[in-house]
Amino acid sequence: MSNDVQAAEAPAGGELPSSLVQRADGVYFRGDATAAASQAAVNHVFLGNGYFTGLDYAVFIRALYNAGAELPDNVKGKPLIRFADGIAPFPPERRELYKSVKIINGEAEYYFEPVFFFAPDMPPQPARLIFEEFVADMWVKGIRFGIDAPAVRATIAAGRVTRLIAARRLAATPGRDAAIVEVSQSLHRSNAPREMANGRFDLNTFQNRFPQVPPHVKLLRKVPMVAGIRGYELSGIPLEAPQPRDIDLASVAGPGTLVETVNGVEFLVSAVEGFISVDGSKKISIGPKIISREGVSVRTTGNLQLTGEYEEFGEVQEQRSVDGGSITIHGDVYGNINSRGGVINLQRNLMGGAATNVDGHINVKGVASNAVLQTKQGDVVLGRAESCIISGTRVVIGEASNCEIMADEVVIKNASGCAIAARRIEIGSAGPRKQIEMLLFPMVPDTAKYDKAIAEYEEKAARHGAVAARHKADIDAITNEPDVRNYLTLATRVRKQEVVLTPEQLALFQKMAVQVGPALRSVGKLSLSAKEAQGLQAQTREQAAAVLRQKEALLGEGRCVVKLVEGETVVRTMLYNPDHGAAYDLAPREIKSRLRATASRVAAIFSGSSGSVDWRAVPAQ
Repeated sequence: MSNDVQAAEAPAGGELPSSLVQRADGVYFRGDATAAASQAAVNHVFLGNGYFTGLDYAVFIRALYNAGAELPDNVKGKPLIRFADGIAPFPPERRELYKSVKIINGEAEYYFEPVFFFAPDMPPQPARLIFEEFVADMWVKGIRFGIDAPAVRATIAAGRVTRLIAARRLAATPGRDAAIVEVSQSLHRSNAPREMANGRFDLNTFQNRFPQVPPHVKLLRKVPMVAGIRGYELSGIPLEAPQPRDIDLASVAGPGTLVETVNGVEFLVSAVEGFISVDGSKKISIGPKIISREGVSVRTTGNLQLTGEYEEFGEVQEQRSVDGGSITIHGDVYGNINSRGGVINLQRNLMGGAATNVDGHINVKGVASNAVLQTKQGDVVLGRAESCIISGTRVVIGEASNCEIMADEVVIKNASGCAIAARRIEIGSAGPRKQIEMLLFPMVPDTAKYDKAIAEYEEKAARHGAVAARHKADIDAITNEPDVRNYLTLATRVRKQEVVLTPEQLALFQKMAVQVGPALRSVGKLSLSAKEAQGLQAQTREQAAAVLRQKEALLGEGRCVVKLVEGETVVRTMLYNPDHGAAYDLAPREIKSRLRATASRVAAIFSGSSGSVDWRAVPAQ
């Protein structure tokens, strides 16, 4: 303790309790003292016939009961809390000025009236009440909390005669139960028309029939419970607030969701992309598939634009569309099914509608009639197809009649009256249907660019060969000159040590070498040029061979097989450009017009009403 802090003496004698400190500038509660210790210290002062002068009642009550106004900022967190100027004795003659208090339903009523000092043999002397004494007297009389300090001070200062509710009980403030609130608009269906980007409304599409969310979207937020505020009786006895109920957010977290805490706030968050479902126990789950049993119609769903898997047990009515991925329909389909990928599974029939898939297969277990079935990359598998337009990487049909089909590969058990174009065609039996002929078009790639490239390489090779031959002829002309031929012959024999030259002969040999040197240098240059031309010739020939192999590989894929021809059937090739992507990736109307064109400049490979067909694309020799 600093030198200017000294323990004050209680009015009745003895030391001041340790939780109180009196200094020259006021009286303080120790900041580290418990509320019970501070209350006991105050009780010690008041029962010892003392009171606090210059009392700040708000700070006094806050320090004793943690109620009322917050402590000032210049007091918070300090080791000492100043609440009064000093401690003064409360003499009995002054205490007699204060009357009893009437307590009814938690309210203390006090009657303020003029007060007097009475002394023997002397007339009554007027006196005035002091607020700080009033607090001390009320404490001793059991009113230890809730004095209305502003009202009491004003009444005493004005000297009014009045009955005043001088103190009130502080009722406990109930807390707030924890709650769960929605933070996403995606949790509920909305059958309102969908608003389009241009501000108009699509009356055929509901705004949100099947709630779906991407990952990492906050769905629910937990509002934490708030503890109640303790109240106090006039006696200072605490009134505890009821304990609020808590909620565990994990209790509503189903598969596909998780609980995350962000800045101290708990959220239920979507862990995956999918569709929201709520089970009987109120758990929220998110999965990749929608399961519906109501069918797709104007009344139930409108057009559907989905981001995940969809399984429908009802029908898809005419002019209704389902856009999504991995779509399974158990009922008949009269509308349009559009998938971005995955598999379209139609367990019954496709009647007059369409099934299109950007990247995946299409399977129809029943009958497809007057329908369009197209996939840019995938198989189309049907049991039976009638008057349909079909395209895909591979088309497999049990029975097809009056259909237009384009694909890389077509496999059909029985076909009648169809127009089919594909790289590879395999049909069990084929024939016309009534007045509709059977047309087969094995597609042959346009190899003009390959032929042109081969011709260019061969022409280059010929030019390089001619240059090499010309250089060789020049070399032969030089080496056939007598001087050069004699020198080369002698040089060869000397190098092989068949001849040993004397010094005189060596001098003549060296003189001969000087004479034929220019010719030999010309031969060397011509020889290098000839080798370079031969190398370029071999290189261009290899390039021509590589292009030829590419051409043969491309042509070698084409084939058309019909095991049994049962009626008029015509087979003719159809040229396509492999550089323009998949030949079958065309609009339905274009497929129909291209396959049913009556005029054809291509000679028929086969035209007959019986027998069989086994044609294979063979590269020209």
